[in-house]
Amino acid sequence: MDFALTEEQTAIFDMAYDVGQAEIAPYARTWEADGTIPRELWPKLGALGLAGLYVPEEHGGSGLSRLDATLVFEALSMACPSVAAFLSIHNMCAKMISSFGDDALRDRMLPSALTMESVLSYCLTEPGSGSDAAALKTRAERSNEGYTVTGTKAFISGGGYSDAYIVMSRTGEDGPKGVSALILEDGMEGLTYGGLEDKMGWRSQPTRQVQMDAVAVPATNLLGEEGKGFTYAMMGLDGGRLNIAACSLGAAQAALDATLAYMKERKAFGKSLTEFQALQFRLAELEIELQAARVFLRQAAWKLDTGAPDATKHCAMAKKFVTEAGSRIVDGCLQLHGGYGYLADYGIEKLSRDLRVHQILEGTNEIMRLIVARDMLRA
Repeated sequence: MDFALTEEQTAIFDMAYDVGQAEIAPYARTWEADGTIPRELWPKLGALGLAGLYVPEEHGGSGLSRLDATLVFEALSMACPSVAAFLSIHNMCAKMISSFGDDALRDRMLPSALTMESVLSYCLTEPGSGSDAAALKTRAERSNEGYTVTGTKAFISGGGYSDAYIVMSRTGEDGPKGVSALILEDGMEGLTYGGLEDKMGWRSQPTRQVQMDAVAVPATNLLGEEGKGFTYAMMGLDGGRLNIAACSLGAAQAALDATLAYMKERKAFGKSLTEFQALQFRLAELEIELQAARVFLRQAAWKLDTGAPDATKHCAMAKKFVTEAGSRIVDGCLQLHGGYGYLADYGIEKLSRDLRVHQILEGTNEIMRLIVARDMLRA
């Protein structure tokens, strides 16, 4: 087994890293304070093909593998995991439209999504259904023109900011087989948004409830087949879990790089911190865990790309392991900074706050354990 990245993959990582350091890193703290990401950022990323990473080339996308995509999100998260994760959500939506939309829907929605003139959000979670996503209550009643949608979605990244929303709605019976995916567009009558959520981390991402009161949605905005929405949602989650793990990985690498630089400069008892063997051991432990997480993540991505029968299990294991490892590494880096790690100027406390939610979204890490255990018991 060859663990080395190809020349093309190295170039993909370097490109994403460079644009992150130039266009995101210098402004990440300002955007966090403002509670939003400037819309002018996205077309710059779209021009580099970062808005349709795994949309096939025949649909105008970059046609990259899932492993390639993890390199992009790892690199961008070294600038800001909040911005990188928001881009991951947009990519998931673009891929869903590419995979399940008919020609007319693709032709209408994909071009502007791939340039990021329009931004896409994903609406599954509701106030009363998080991990039990199939229990969603948002209802889409058939009408002469299409559907009338009523319900509320919670914790929506891009709520009130994005141009279109893929909304999982109940068109049939209870349970997953009664769910369909509909695309609601900003400005539709009856589509409103809650107040901006005041969050621990990911503060640059505008997060609101998306509220629907008898929103008329044309039949042409049905994504794929009626009753298949939950299947589509679950198919996107394996890749989403890899992406969020990659965001943890990149942030942890950035924290460790910053910690090494800090420790070389900081002196205590007449010596730089790097001269104390106890602290050298702490650095070694962080590096070992980081490299183990990176290999585990890339193996899971490779399994998803090759269609391995245990790909879902490995994506769940990687998501659980890497997101928890990332938080531990960043916390260890904060400790090695001492009191300075607690100050916003050094950037470590922001990473600590941003990464905490990675253990909750894209399926909580408790659900990841459940997926793994069920797979083991079936075997």
